Amino acid sequence: MLLAVALAGSACATGGPSDASDDGRLRVVTTVAPITSIVATVGGDRVRVTGLVPEGTNSHTFEPPPSAAEVLSVAGLIVVNGLKLEDPTSELATENKKDDAKIVALGDRVLPREDWIFDFSFPEKDGKPNPHLWTDPKYAVRYAEVVRDELAAADPEGKASYDAGLAEFTASANALSQAMETAGRTVPRKDLLTYHDGYAYFARDYGWRVLGAIQPSSFEEPSPREVARLIDQVRDLRVPAIFGSEVFPSPVLAQLGKATGARYVDTLRDDDLPGKPGDPEHSWLGLMRANFVTMVEALGGDASAVKAVPLPTHDRDRAEYPQ
Repeated sequence: MLLAVALAGSACATGGPSDASDDGRLRVVTTVAPITSIVATVGGDRVRVTGLVPEGTNSHTFEPPPSAAEVLSVAGLIVVNGLKLEDPTSELATENKKDDAKIVALGDRVLPREDWIFDFSFPEKDGKPNPHLWTDPKYAVRYAEVVRDELAAADPEGKASYDAGLAEFTASANALSQAMETAGRTVPRKDLLTYHDGYAYFARDYGWRVLGAIQPSSFEEPSPREVARLIDQVRDLRVPAIFGSEVFPSPVLAQLGKATGARYVDTLRDDDLPGKPGDPEHSWLGLMRANFVTMVEALGGDASAVKAVPLPTHDRDRAEYPQ
């Protein structure tokens, strides 16, 4: 009920979905906050972007409230991550979208099936690949390219503006990518043990190793046997730090840290942007810069190159982020 109230309040604060197109802007509905940020940065002031998944919500288990159907029904373009992340939202969008509205699944567009990663949180037997492409700057750029193409197809007169938004996002993402390459070379052992495996594609592209994830595919607590195995692994490899979530505290990870002497760092975020909407750090770049600084420093590296990447100073992102 709280989700429904929050979502309805977000729409009403700006006039509600019924008059969303009165100002001539293309109406775009998105799902998780990092994707909302990417779309808003590329789209600029020619689009009106509304996110559906409240920040701080488990996007894998999120069930859209009834009020989401009305928001989806007025969209000209619906952008989801895909890779089976938001199946309930995608189904609701299919049932309620306008006939001429298009649903774009970014992950399905940029990641061939043969490149899907199955892992601790996403075992192959369940048929759902790891969907967290946006935590990899290289894939984030590809997301932005698809967004530019789809916005330009829906609004050809805005192509120059969308090209400019893409160029701006790409420059920032590439700067972060290069800084992470530099910072990564200072990390003695690039081993990640996290509450949830949100960095599988990043690890593959940047030479890190994912040791495991506390949160299994059922999103319940791991079994004692699984915890014991991870404790042994952390001890054997002398992992200096393990990573939890600021949004979803993990008693198991805290226990594992005490049992092994590894530092428990509980400030990583998958899709909950730092700060508040309108703040420079409340962006895809702000999210990933903060995460990378946390990872590098906790594992004994020098994150100064990552810290030097400037946050956005533009006002292109005027999206509605449900909180």
